Formats: sequence, C-alpha cells, structure tokens
Amino acid sequence: MELKYKRVILKLSGEVLAGKKGFGIDDDVVADVAGYVKKLADSGVEVGVVIGAGNFWRGRSNKRMARTTADYMGMMGTVMNSLAMSDALKYQGVANRMMSAISMTPLAECYNREKAVGYLEAGEVVIFAAGTGSPFFSTDTTAALRAAEMDAELILLAKRVDGVYDSDPATNPNAKKYESLSYSEVLSKKLGVMDFTAITLCMDNNIPIAVFDLNKPENILKACAGDNVGTIVYGD
Repeated sequence: MELKYKRVILKLSGEVLAGKKGFGIDDDVVADVAGYVKKLADSGVEVGVVIGAGNFWRGRSNKRMARTTADYMGMMGTVMNSLAMSDALKYQGVANRMMSAISMTPLAECYNREKAVGYLEAGEVVIFAAGTGSPFFSTDTTAALRAAEMDAELILLAKRVDGVYDSDPATNPNAKKYESLSYSEVLSKKLGVMDFTAITLCMDNNIPIAVFDLNKPENILKACAGDNVGTIVYGD
C-alpha cells in the first residue's frame, strides 16, 4: 500500500484502549493498535501518538474538587496509557520514546521539540504523555499542538464511531454521516470532532484531520494512504 503522508499524529481516546471492558486497559486492543502503528513505522511513516485518559478518569465529578486537580489527575491517566502503549510497541520490536509534558524522569523524557523531531526522523515512534502539561487543555488540543510543533501532515483521530455525524448515531438511526467537513463547518455546526481549541489550532496551521473507527484498526493504514475511511476535516 502506497502511503500519502510522511509524518502523522495518531490521537487515541482512552476509551478505545478499554475495549469492551469499558474501563482500564484491554491488552488485546493495545496489542492490535501497536501492530498497526508498527506497520506504519515499517512503511516509513513517522508516527507521534497522543492518548486520552477517559478509560481511567473523566474529569471532576463534583464542585468540591478544583478543576486543576481533576485535570492533573487526567494527565496521570494519560501517562498510564502511554506506558502501556510504549510497552506494547517494544514487545513488537518497535523503537519508541515516551516524552512527558510533566517531569517524571524515571518513566519518560521531558518533552523537548527538537529531540522529538530528531526521534521521529530517526524512525522512532514518539508517545506524547501528560497532555500539554497545563490544566484546562484537553488531549485533543495536545494532539493539535504536537501536530503543529512536529510539522505533521495529518492527525489520525481514532474514535469508537466511523466518522462525524450531524447527531448521535447511537440514539438517532437517521443521523447523517459527513464524508468531509471544513474547519469552519465543524465550528459553526458545533460538531463533536475535537474541542474548539483543537479545531482552531488545526485550522490556523492547516492540518487535516481524519476521523475513523478504531474498531477496524486497519483504517490507520488506509487513512495514511489517503483513503477516506470515515470523515476528513480540512481547510475551506
């Protein structure tokens, strides 16, 4: 398969890694995703990975907890998921580096743009953990930020649905799926692709977003080949 994109950021939701269990980490799912990341890397694609933490933590559940505390707890969840993915990649023989936006040197290198670019150019997968390192920013925004910093050509947005719909397909059997959208349409229609900060970052830096169903992990390769396996979001 001839691949169209040279450098990509793969954004995984934490819920995806939980599989059918709905919580924690499903080892088989992580191994499957790692296998397709390996195929990308073996094909010469430079891959950065950002993982959410919804399989462990969904943010503050009551007003007694400070938002900043809840957000830092979520960042710790991303570190756990990143460690699992790093280990799965190593098991499959994929050289990778885990870089954290929060200093935790026994586990990961501190994030540094120049080093991260160097690792990508050397063929290593780079896993970006701990979000942006600051509260009030989602891992969607982290993916957009790292994509801009790495000069990535595409964000692969892996979800549990096969694209972007005008309403929730789980509750509306007549929901319409979009084959393509502009950034402006996503913002004006208030569609739940990524949060608005992330979409704006992608719009400002002209980074396309391929939204696809990770229940079919082969979509990772197909999206990198330029196939529309879900919904593609790009400039006006």
